[in-house]
Amino acid sequence: MVYAFFISHWLLCVFFQSFFQHRYAAHRMYTMGPRTERVMHLLTYLVQGSSYLSPRAYAILHRQHHAYSDTEKDPHSPHYYRDVLRMMLFTKTRYEAYVHEREQPEPRFLGGYPEWNLVDRTLARSWPMTFVWIGLYTAFYVAFATAWWQFLLLPIHFLMGPVHGAIVNWCGHKYGYRNFPSSDRSRNTLPLEFLTMGELFQNNHHRFCMSPNFAARRWEVDPTWQVMRVLAWLGVIQIATPQRAVYPDPRPQHAGEPTHVEGQTA
Repeated sequence: MVYAFFISHWLLCVFFQSFFQHRYAAHRMYTMGPRTERVMHLLTYLVQGSSYLSPRAYAILHRQHHAYSDTEKDPHSPHYYRDVLRMMLFTKTRYEAYVHEREQPEPRFLGGYPEWNLVDRTLARSWPMTFVWIGLYTAFYVAFATAWWQFLLLPIHFLMGPVHGAIVNWCGHKYGYRNFPSSDRSRNTLPLEFLTMGELFQNNHHRFCMSPNFAARRWEVDPTWQVMRVLAWLGVIQIATPQRAVYPDPRPQHAGEPTHVEGQTA
Protein backbone atom coordinates (compact mmCIF):
# COMPACT_ATOMS: atom_id res chain seq x y z
CA MET A 1 0.00 0.00 0.00
CA VAL A 2 2.81 2.43 0.88
CA TYR A 3 4.61 1.72 -2.39
CA ALA A 4 1.44 2.24 -4.42
CA PHE A 5 0.77 5.53 -2.61
CA PHE A 6 4.32 6.80 -3.12
CA ILE A 7 4.40 5.90 -6.83
CA SER A 8 0.94 7.36 -7.43
CA HIS A 9 1.76 10.59 -5.61
CA TRP A 10 5.08 10.88 -7.48
CA LEU A 11 3.55 10.42 -10.94
CA LEU A 12 0.49 12.58 -10.32
CA CYS A 13 2.58 15.44 -8.88
CA VAL A 14 5.03 15.47 -11.76
CA PHE A 15 2.19 15.12 -14.29
CA PHE A 16 0.40 18.23 -13.01
CA GLN A 17 3.68 20.12 -12.83
CA SER A 18 4.36 19.26 -16.46
CA PHE A 19 0.78 19.60 -17.68
CA PHE A 20 -0.48 22.64 -15.77
CA GLN A 21 2.44 24.65 -14.46
CA HIS A 22 4.87 24.05 -17.31
CA ARG A 23 2.95 23.48 -20.54
CA TYR A 24 -0.03 25.67 -19.63
CA ALA A 25 1.12 28.39 -17.22
CA ALA A 26 4.59 28.95 -18.66
CA HIS A 27 4.01 28.19 -22.36
CA ARG A 28 0.25 28.16 -23.06
CA MET A 29 0.62 25.14 -25.31
CA TYR A 30 -3.12 24.50 -25.01
CA THR A 31 -6.26 26.36 -24.05
CA MET A 32 -9.33 25.45 -21.99
CA GLY A 33 -12.46 27.10 -20.68
CA PRO A 34 -12.37 29.15 -17.46
CA ARG A 35 -14.26 26.50 -15.47
CA THR A 36 -11.97 23.75 -16.68
CA GLU A 37 -8.96 25.91 -15.80
CA ARG A 38 -10.26 26.30 -12.25
CA VAL A 39 -10.76 22.53 -11.97
CA MET A 40 -7.22 21.86 -13.18
CA HIS A 41 -5.84 24.57 -10.91
CA LEU A 42 -7.57 23.06 -7.88
CA LEU A 43 -6.55 19.52 -8.82
CA THR A 44 -2.94 20.67 -9.08
CA TYR A 45 -3.10 22.02 -5.55
CA LEU A 46 -4.85 18.95 -4.15
CA VAL A 47 -2.35 16.59 -5.77
CA GLN A 48 0.79 18.56 -4.90
CA GLY A 49 -0.38 19.45 -1.41
CA SER A 50 2.41 20.81 0.77
CA SER A 51 4.74 21.13 -2.25
CA TYR A 52 2.32 23.08 -4.46
CA LEU A 53 4.05 25.55 -6.78
CA SER A 54 2.54 28.91 -7.73
CA PRO A 55 1.80 28.92 -11.50
CA ARG A 56 2.80 32.59 -11.68
CA ALA A 57 6.19 32.17 -10.00
CA TYR A 58 6.80 28.91 -11.86
CA ALA A 59 6.05 30.54 -15.23
CA ILE A 60 8.34 33.51 -14.55
CA LEU A 61 11.25 31.31 -13.49
CA HIS A 62 10.76 28.95 -16.41
CA ARG A 63 10.64 31.76 -18.95
CA GLN A 64 13.83 33.17 -17.47
CA HIS A 65 15.36 29.70 -17.71
CA HIS A 66 14.69 29.66 -21.46
CA ALA A 67 15.88 33.21 -22.00
CA TYR A 68 19.12 32.77 -20.02
CA SER A 69 19.62 29.02 -20.21
CA ASP A 70 22.90 27.90 -18.62
CA THR A 71 24.18 31.44 -18.11
CA GLU A 72 24.66 33.30 -14.83
CA LYS A 73 21.12 34.70 -15.15
CA ASP A 74 19.55 31.24 -15.36
CA PRO A 75 17.58 30.70 -12.11
CA HIS A 76 18.50 27.01 -12.02
CA SER A 77 21.43 25.99 -14.17
CA PRO A 78 23.45 23.14 -12.58
CA HIS A 79 26.68 24.50 -14.04
CA TYR A 80 26.96 27.31 -11.48
CA TYR A 81 26.56 25.24 -8.30
CA ARG A 82 28.72 22.60 -6.66
CA ASP A 83 25.76 20.39 -5.82
CA VAL A 84 22.03 20.07 -6.38
CA LEU A 85 21.18 21.33 -2.87
CA ARG A 86 22.82 24.71 -3.50
CA MET A 87 20.96 24.99 -6.81
CA MET A 88 17.65 24.17 -5.06
CA LEU A 89 18.24 26.77 -2.35
CA PHE A 90 19.02 29.48 -4.89
CA THR A 91 15.94 28.57 -6.94
CA LYS A 92 13.84 28.64 -3.75
CA THR A 93 15.03 32.17 -3.01
CA ARG A 94 14.14 33.37 -6.51
CA TYR A 95 10.79 31.55 -6.41
CA GLU A 96 9.76 33.07 -3.06
CA ALA A 97 10.71 36.54 -4.24
CA TYR A 98 8.14 36.23 -7.04
CA VAL A 99 5.53 34.42 -4.92
CA HIS A 100 5.52 37.21 -2.34
CA GLU A 101 6.11 39.86 -5.02
CA ARG A 102 9.17 41.24 -3.27
CA GLU A 103 10.72 41.52 -6.73
CA GLN A 104 9.32 42.08 -10.20
CA PRO A 105 10.82 40.44 -13.30
CA GLU A 106 11.26 42.03 -16.69
CA PRO A 107 7.83 42.79 -18.23
CA ARG A 108 8.40 40.25 -21.02
CA PHE A 109 8.22 37.43 -18.46
CA LEU A 110 4.84 38.51 -17.10
CA GLY A 111 1.32 37.51 -18.11
CA GLY A 112 -0.50 34.54 -19.53
CA TYR A 113 -0.47 32.38 -16.42
CA PRO A 114 -3.51 31.40 -14.30
CA GLU A 115 -3.97 33.20 -10.99
CA TRP A 116 -6.45 32.27 -8.25
CA ASN A 117 -6.08 33.99 -4.90
CA LEU A 118 -8.04 31.29 -3.04
CA VAL A 119 -5.48 28.66 -4.00
CA ASP A 120 -2.28 30.64 -4.60
CA ARG A 121 -2.54 32.90 -1.56
CA THR A 122 -5.12 31.70 0.97
CA LEU A 123 -4.37 27.97 0.81
CA ALA A 124 -0.84 27.63 -0.58
CA ARG A 125 0.67 30.29 1.70
CA SER A 126 -1.09 29.04 4.82
CA TRP A 127 1.23 27.33 7.32
CA PRO A 128 -1.74 25.58 9.00
CA MET A 129 -2.73 24.06 5.64
CA THR A 130 0.86 22.99 5.03
CA PHE A 131 0.86 21.16 8.36
CA VAL A 132 -2.50 19.60 7.49
CA TRP A 133 -0.96 18.09 4.36
CA ILE A 134 2.09 16.89 6.28
CA GLY A 135 -0.22 15.37 8.87
CA LEU A 136 -2.26 13.56 6.23
CA TYR A 137 0.81 12.03 4.59
CA THR A 138 2.18 11.00 7.97
CA ALA A 139 -1.14 9.50 9.08
CA PHE A 140 -1.23 7.35 5.96
CA TYR A 141 2.22 5.96 6.74
CA VAL A 142 1.31 5.37 10.38
CA ALA A 143 -1.69 3.36 9.20
CA PHE A 144 -0.07 1.36 6.40
CA ALA A 145 3.74 1.32 6.76
CA THR A 146 5.18 -2.15 7.41
CA ALA A 147 8.79 -1.15 8.13
CA TRP A 148 10.40 1.79 9.90
CA TRP A 149 12.53 2.75 6.91
CA GLN A 150 9.40 3.46 4.83
CA PHE A 151 8.95 6.60 6.91
CA LEU A 152 12.11 7.92 5.23
CA LEU A 153 9.97 8.49 2.14
CA LEU A 154 7.87 11.10 3.93
CA PRO A 155 10.19 14.10 3.31
CA ILE A 156 9.89 13.40 -0.42
CA HIS A 157 6.10 13.67 -0.15
CA PHE A 158 6.46 16.95 1.77
CA LEU A 159 8.75 18.45 -0.92
CA MET A 160 7.63 16.55 -4.01
CA GLY A 161 7.38 19.58 -6.34
CA PRO A 162 10.85 20.99 -5.60
CA VAL A 163 12.32 17.47 -5.75
CA HIS A 164 10.95 17.00 -9.26
CA GLY A 165 12.21 20.42 -10.29
CA ALA A 166 15.68 19.66 -8.97
CA ILE A 167 15.87 16.35 -10.83
CA VAL A 168 14.75 17.90 -14.11
CA ASN A 169 16.97 20.98 -13.91
CA TRP A 170 20.06 19.15 -12.66
CA CYS A 171 19.94 15.98 -14.77
CA GLY A 172 18.41 17.63 -17.85
CA HIS A 173 21.40 19.93 -18.25
CA LYS A 174 24.18 17.53 -17.22
CA TYR A 175 23.46 13.94 -18.24
CA GLY A 176 22.25 12.20 -21.38
CA TYR A 177 22.32 12.73 -25.13
CA ARG A 178 21.62 15.65 -27.42
CA ASN A 179 19.48 15.50 -30.56
CA PHE A 180 20.07 19.14 -31.47
CA PRO A 181 22.95 21.62 -31.13
CA SER A 182 22.15 24.65 -28.99
CA SER A 183 23.81 27.46 -27.09
CA ASP A 184 22.86 25.85 -23.77
CA ARG A 185 23.80 22.45 -22.31
CA SER A 186 20.35 20.85 -22.35
CA ARG A 187 20.20 17.07 -22.68
CA ASN A 188 17.69 14.26 -22.90
CA THR A 189 18.00 11.94 -19.92
CA LEU A 190 16.74 8.37 -20.41
CA PRO A 191 15.19 6.47 -18.68
CA LEU A 192 14.43 9.17 -16.08
CA GLU A 193 12.21 11.00 -18.56
CA PHE A 194 9.46 8.44 -17.92
CA LEU A 195 9.67 9.10 -14.16
CA THR A 196 9.26 12.82 -14.88
CA MET A 197 6.45 12.40 -17.44
CA GLY A 198 8.55 13.63 -20.36
CA GLU A 199 10.17 16.60 -18.62
CA LEU A 200 13.67 15.24 -19.13
CA PHE A 201 13.53 15.65 -22.90
CA GLN A 202 15.21 18.96 -22.13
CA ASN A 203 17.28 19.19 -25.31
CA ASN A 204 14.21 18.60 -27.46
CA HIS A 205 12.21 21.13 -25.46
CA HIS A 206 14.85 23.83 -25.64
CA ARG A 207 15.06 23.43 -29.41
CA PHE A 208 11.28 23.29 -29.94
CA CYS A 209 10.06 25.45 -27.05
CA MET A 210 6.43 25.49 -28.14
CA SER A 211 6.03 21.87 -29.17
CA PRO A 212 3.48 20.24 -26.83
CA ASN A 213 5.10 16.89 -27.57
CA PHE A 214 8.58 16.85 -26.04
CA ALA A 215 9.57 13.66 -27.87
CA ALA A 216 11.32 14.06 -31.24
CA ARG A 217 12.64 10.67 -32.32
CA ARG A 218 10.47 7.63 -33.10
CA TRP A 219 11.58 5.72 -30.04
CA GLU A 220 11.09 8.64 -27.65
CA VAL A 221 7.77 8.76 -25.75
CA ASP A 222 6.41 11.76 -23.85
CA PRO A 223 3.82 10.45 -21.33
CA THR A 224 2.29 13.87 -20.59
CA TRP A 225 1.71 14.47 -24.29
CA GLN A 226 -0.15 11.16 -24.54
CA VAL A 227 -2.53 12.32 -21.78
CA MET A 228 -2.92 15.68 -23.51
CA ARG A 229 -3.90 13.93 -26.74
CA VAL A 230 -6.68 12.10 -24.93
CA LEU A 231 -7.90 15.27 -23.19
CA ALA A 232 -7.90 17.10 -26.54
CA TRP A 233 -9.86 14.26 -28.17
CA LEU A 234 -12.40 14.46 -25.34
CA GLY A 235 -12.70 18.22 -25.83
CA VAL A 236 -11.37 19.08 -22.36
CA ILE A 237 -8.47 21.09 -23.80
CA GLN A 238 -7.60 22.49 -27.23
CA ILE A 239 -4.00 22.20 -28.43
CA ALA A 240 -2.90 25.75 -29.30
CA THR A 241 0.62 25.15 -30.60
CA PRO A 242 0.54 22.30 -33.13
CA GLN A 243 4.26 22.52 -33.82
CA ARG A 244 5.94 19.19 -33.17
CA ALA A 245 9.55 18.46 -32.39
CA VAL A 246 11.12 16.97 -35.52
CA TYR A 247 14.25 14.86 -35.83
CA PRO A 248 16.36 15.57 -37.74
CA ASP A 249 15.60 19.25 -37.49
CA PRO A 250 14.84 20.63 -40.98
CA ARG A 251 15.57 24.17 -39.85
CA PRO A 252 19.12 25.48 -40.12
CA GLN A 253 20.80 26.25 -36.83
CA HIS A 254 24.25 27.26 -35.70
CA ALA A 255 25.68 26.04 -32.42
CA GLY A 256 25.81 29.60 -31.11
CA GLU A 257 22.19 30.43 -31.88
CA PRO A 258 20.61 31.95 -28.73
CA THR A 259 17.72 30.29 -26.96
CA HIS A 260 14.59 32.43 -26.83
CA VAL A 261 11.42 32.58 -24.79
CA GLU A 262 8.10 31.50 -26.24
CA GLY A 263 4.70 31.28 -24.69
CA GLN A 264 4.06 34.65 -23.08
CA THR A 265 0.90 36.51 -23.91
CA ALA A 266 2.02 39.79 -22.37
